[in-house]
Amino acid sequence: MAAHQIVRVHRILAQSPSDLSGVKALVEQGLLNPKEIVAVMGKTEGNGCVNDHTRNFASMAWCHYLSTHLDCTPEEAHHRVALVMSGGTEGVLSPHFTVFTRQWVERPAQSNAPRLAIGVAQTRAFEPWEMGRMAQIEETARAVQHAMREAHIESTHDVHFVQIKCPLLTMDKIQAAQKASKTVVTHETYESMAYSRGASALGVALALGEVRAELLRDDVVLQNMDLFSARASASAGIELENNVVLVLGISKASSSELMIDHTVMQDAIDGAAVIELFAKTALPCFGAAKHSEPFKLVNVLAKAEASPSGQIRGLRHTMLDDSDINATRHARAAVGGVLASITGETALYVSGGAEHQGPAGGGPVCVLYKA
Repeated sequence: MAAHQIVRVHRILAQSPSDLSGVKALVEQGLLNPKEIVAVMGKTEGNGCVNDHTRNFASMAWCHYLSTHLDCTPEEAHHRVALVMSGGTEGVLSPHFTVFTRQWVERPAQSNAPRLAIGVAQTRAFEPWEMGRMAQIEETARAVQHAMREAHIESTHDVHFVQIKCPLLTMDKIQAAQKASKTVVTHETYESMAYSRGASALGVALALGEVRAELLRDDVVLQNMDLFSARASASAGIELENNVVLVLGISKASSSELMIDHTVMQDAIDGAAVIELFAKTALPCFGAAKHSEPFKLVNVLAKAEASPSGQIRGLRHTMLDDSDINATRHARAAVGGVLASITGETALYVSGGAEHQGPAGGGPVCVLYKA
């Protein structure tokens, strides 16, 4: 007998960052076992910037709820379940939670088709002067490899999406570094989010063999954008000090009913790449999924970025020049609109800031669907 995992995924709408009524309803109906929850990816309605406390609010609500079912403290629940809260539901995006459960069962050893598998890991806490640098890259790479082993994903080619929640620099952390006679990668707290995301993504690229180790140094982060991962998604937040890593892929050690696949948008309006992915996975486009039986799409996970060149297909965009609205918010709204028009859905996980996550101005996209 061999241990097989059964991964289930629930997409649950939220009326506020702390609204778990939909989660509780599924639990009461016997459709969701809270003891089997291994990860939660949330889209909350904050600004997605340094002071977006909706992420922390949502995490706290989940920790308190999970602690009652896991017989532990809220602090312990935070370490036992991978919580990835991404702020910002601009445009047509709808706040929601994507909940992953994993059940281990004994099955006869047999050659079955690979299905959705999930692995989770956490790095150690980072010192302020380590963020955005090689320490974060290397620790992330180790965590990705650990999560792959936990998920029984044998090959890096079987990894389709790596979601990371990473920390950022606050003024308190910057001042602490100065007192310790250490330098930090930036003194701008908002810019530190990009450095943290970028270093985390390069850690994924290193772990998956997308970038050679000898090409990585402190000074390539946010500088050499030719180095990137086609499967990394990183979201920075104020609510943690380490990296939380969630690896999604396929494994023969999975008996899940779900599958996963991915593509890369070359720019913010590259809907063609997503349509091609839907065709490959036999998922209907343009809202037709609402009327198909059975409804196969579970969720779309994507990265969005304002092109650093200031242009999209030769035409100027103004996302980087807007002093009123951060560029990451513009990008989420733009890519969210493109994906919503293709899928007919608005509860989509679109995360802003795609530094070293796909080509500059573009970003990875993956679909979770019923096989």
